[in-house]
Amino acid sequence: MIKDELIIAKKKFKSRLIVGTGKYKNMKECARAINLSGAEIVTVAVRRVNIVNKKKPLLMDYIDPKKILYLPNTAGCFNSKDALRTLRLAREIGGWKLVKLEVLGDKKNLFPEMIETLKSTEVLTKEGFQVMVYCNDDPLMAKRLENSGACAIMPLAAPIGSGLGILNQTNIKIIRNQTKIPLIIDAGLGQASDATIAMELGCDGVLVNTAIAKAKKPFGMALAFKNAVVAGRQSYLAGRINKLLMGEPSSPKKGII
Repeated sequence: MIKDELIIAKKKFKSRLIVGTGKYKNMKECARAINLSGAEIVTVAVRRVNIVNKKKPLLMDYIDPKKILYLPNTAGCFNSKDALRTLRLAREIGGWKLVKLEVLGDKKNLFPEMIETLKSTEVLTKEGFQVMVYCNDDPLMAKRLENSGACAIMPLAAPIGSGLGILNQTNIKIIRNQTKIPLIIDAGLGQASDATIAMELGCDGVLVNTAIAKAKKPFGMALAFKNAVVAGRQSYLAGRINKLLMGEPSSPKKGII
């Protein structure tokens, strides 16, 4: 295979799987699952994961930020004000400029609040942040986010934590065809095959948390997602056959005995 790297904000990564750090039984389990997944980027909920209080277990003690890129996110924020404050705090704490923006609309469905998301993206990019944006699967809004300076578009596959898989493949294809920046499926994947489908649609990567952390065997699922992403990417690059309404024999039609 040719050299194939994921490039986000001029940073290069071999793995196209991004893994979340929430919902695990403990940090030790989290660290092992991430190691097995081969992920080089992990999302860190600044408002929920301990990265400051040295009296309590620190994420850095289990996942080395020198080896794996921390991607601070705004999980739990429901308006632009809170999201902006959270990411500015992350920059002050660890100097992080590559961030994941997530502004939710309600606590029940956890869909992105796109007006606040767009407004936040515009402010953050002007402040020098490199913003990977969690969004809905609306091609028009995805384009607006790209035009506002986002460095990656991260549409949901389904509601956060639902495990329903990719519900609207058509919109994902449209977004893929129109965007020049990385397209990463975020939220709603439930099993490894969902990741393969995302990659075969042409996505540049996938972000997974619940599907691994809450699996009956998290370590096995971490490995499964690692392999699924690779297989899906290779399948996409190889180019699938055209779909036909009728059967077509595999053997030659001429020279039959």
